[in-house]
Amino acid sequence: MLCEISIWGNFITTWMALSLIAFVVLLFSSGTIFYRYYVNITYEKWLKKSNPKYPSPESIRMEIIMMTKGMLSATLCPSIALHLSQQRMSQGYCGVNEYGWKYLVLSFFIIWIGTDFFEFFYHRIGHTIDYCWNVHKSHHQFYNPTPFAVIADEYTDQFVRALPLVILPIIMPINMDLLFFEFAIFFYGYGVYLHWGHELDYPDAHHPIINTSFQHYLHHAVSIKNKPYHTGFFFKLWDQLFGSIYDQKCFCVKCEVKNGNRTHEQYLKVDKPDYSVLLNINFWKKAKF
Repeated sequence: MLCEISIWGNFITTWMALSLIAFVVLLFSSGTIFYRYYVNITYEKWLKKSNPKYPSPESIRMEIIMMTKGMLSATLCPSIALHLSQQRMSQGYCGVNEYGWKYLVLSFFIIWIGTDFFEFFYHRIGHTIDYCWNVHKSHHQFYNPTPFAVIADEYTDQFVRALPLVILPIIMPINMDLLFFEFAIFFYGYGVYLHWGHELDYPDAHHPIINTSFQHYLHHAVSIKNKPYHTGFFFKLWDQLFGSIYDQKCFCVKCEVKNGNRTHEQYLKVDKPDYSVLLNINFWKKAKF
């Protein structure tokens, strides 16, 4: 399906089309969840929120600005990948018949596991190498993130994170629709969950294999330069192998509730910002781009 986009025009038009699609999807998916959990606040929802405080409208505004910048950079790689595939300069292909369903299933797991390690390792060096930290630290201004923060990065960060979209079809035959689907659902979709700021009953923070939304909130809350706690995406395995699992007192919502730190009286004292200003054009005119 996506292969046809690059047939309609050149690289620039492909990039513009993908950017437009991505922008609509980003606003709809992140915006829908934001409205439900940050605008329509209830005590029951607050009980699931990792950070008991709510971010300011100014912080959300910056998340959306950075999200848009990251999107424009991230869509360069899929545009390059489609262009290379159409020019027969990579092994990207469309349809199933060429390699069959078994190869498609094998490719699915290669993309998932290989890219998960790539995302982990690049994220890790973003905290351990000076130049990479200087690029990545802008994302850490969102210590209390919302779903809008999922790709709220500088241009370089998002371009590198999307590089597997270019590299994988060069080194092996890859179905382009499958590749794009995995990135859209498994990495952006799961990224929205990680930046959701709320926790599920299951899988919870104590799951032995999967990084949950709490681990990523913890990462935003305590990871700084040379302290790369939970830089993994899906699997805890990579952080376990590299010794970057947070092993101090747990402050997930289940433990906080158990310790009596989420009472209704505390909820009533929480400041609940008026996010309706995000729909005011004058509020956006004050933003620093």
